[in-house]
Amino acid sequence: MEDQIKRWLFDPTVGKLVAAMVGLAIIYAASRFTQRSLGRYVTGADTRYRVRKFVTFIAYLLSFALVATIFSDRLGGLTVAFGVAGAGIAFALQEVIVSVAGWVAVSFGNFYSPGDRVQLGGIRGDVIDIGVLRTTLMEVGQWVNGDLYNGRIVRVANSFIFKEPVFNYSADFPFLWDEITLPVRYGSDWEYTRGILEGIINEICRDYATQSREAWRSAVNKYRLEEARIEPMITLVANDNWIEFTGRYIVDYRKRRFVRDRLFTRILEEVDKSKNKIRLASATFELVNMPRLDVQFSDGKGGVHPHYVP
Repeated sequence: MEDQIKRWLFDPTVGKLVAAMVGLAIIYAASRFTQRSLGRYVTGADTRYRVRKFVTFIAYLLSFALVATIFSDRLGGLTVAFGVAGAGIAFALQEVIVSVAGWVAVSFGNFYSPGDRVQLGGIRGDVIDIGVLRTTLMEVGQWVNGDLYNGRIVRVANSFIFKEPVFNYSADFPFLWDEITLPVRYGSDWEYTRGILEGIINEICRDYATQSREAWRSAVNKYRLEEARIEPMITLVANDNWIEFTGRYIVDYRKRRFVRDRLFTRILEEVDKSKNKIRLASATFELVNMPRLDVQFSDGKGGVHPHYVP
């Protein structure tokens, strides 16, 4: 029994396993200590996040190099076994492998970065972490109207970037075009209404147009894009029910609901000041040319009495 224990203790493989475990523990402790130490000196949230991810990546790299170095003399004889096992593992873990490939694509393909607002796998939200297997989002929308957080943190497999479109709201052009519509009754002063709307939209959205101009110019230089109008604009359509004004403007993707609130608040203020020059329309229905109805009532005794409804 003692001989077996001695043989086991002095087995080179056991020694290498112990050395690998000790080395991995040291690397893990060093990476945790480095992350905590740097966190005290790095103030920006984005920079702190990137430093932590970089330290974690270096720790993984050192761990792989340590294990490969310790067991390098035995890897050659296990080539066939690794090949057979690898085929089975690849089939069983194909979703995991695709997710890892997705992580590589995200890291080097500029799909999105932490802080971007994206729609991934049917989920819309802000990217708060990119892991090897999953991307973590702080979700917006769903039961909450507008582009506001609803409090849910969602983890989406990286494999979705190969299966579905990736919508990025903030990558190369962090602005969105948005529109509001205003129905106005016939008989209102439509020229006066157009001027009021132009003034309101320019008052509130002109700064966003100025800020977005340089970003749009960079996007045009990078992609095959045609020139688009950055400045706010008003268009008019006369339909069967009312005159419909549409205001189109550009806005920061994070402030779309806030800007819509300011626009409609200012519009209602101007409607109150207009003294019926601007009369808002609503979906009311008027029956015209209704035919005359001829209704007959029975008195229960066999008699019939006509009654006319004009």
